[in-house]
Amino acid sequence: MKQKGLSSFSEKRIWVIGASSGIGEACARALIAAGAKVALSSRRTDRLKQIAASAQNEQTYILPLDVTNETQLQDAYQAILNSWGGVDLMLFVSGVYTPLRADDFDIRVAEKTIDANLLGPMRAVALILPEMLRKHSGHIAIVGSVAGYSGLPKALAYGPSKAAIINFCENLYYDLLPTGISVHMISPGFVATEATAQNDFEMPALISAEVAADEILTGIQKGEFDIHFPKRFSRFLKFLRILPYPIYFWIVRRFVKI
Repeated sequence: MKQKGLSSFSEKRIWVIGASSGIGEACARALIAAGAKVALSSRRTDRLKQIAASAQNEQTYILPLDVTNETQLQDAYQAILNSWGGVDLMLFVSGVYTPLRADDFDIRVAEKTIDANLLGPMRAVALILPEMLRKHSGHIAIVGSVAGYSGLPKALAYGPSKAAIINFCENLYYDLLPTGISVHMISPGFVATEATAQNDFEMPALISAEVAADEILTGIQKGEFDIHFPKRFSRFLKFLRILPYPIYFWIVRRFVKI
């Protein structure tokens, strides 16, 4: 059994959570250009208004929220239900990244990271699932990271949060495939965004947010579960996962110059 794709985004009801910058903004702009009805969510209302300015009248719906605030998520989804009756696709892009190593480990940073990157998408999925299950249709797309494949430098909290997202998406896919609901697990490599601008090391195969958005939306249209890119980098990291740990750690120390 193969899960469904989306032949076209035109007139589809799409909720982009984390739409104010980076990959989320690039996806939102591409979806607007494709004729979708896009609900725009993030904490930065001013940025959402700038994105909405490029859309047609009533094509977008601005719903500011913090993904760590369950009440704000509930209120936003209720507003979508009242106006649109539901969503055809929820694209969860929101996340936080703070470089963190064991010699400077901050549990408060770790808690904030897990709350936003793991519990945030779980909260959103819990909201939208009942309606999708009732209709036996819908798409759930969650942006994780190749940092979730294996342990990498400066990702002591970020990496585990994204590893958990991989496991969460795998479970969702297994459970929801018979129901007609499609799940898309998105694992980008290095993308030029405000978050990766914090890095003080060379980022191999760095791509633009616009290229990332094209990879994501093309994968969703094709019905792909495992959407990872850029392939020359993500496939190499997938290969590293199967190596014995001594070889894996030797390669990481040799090629990741931090």
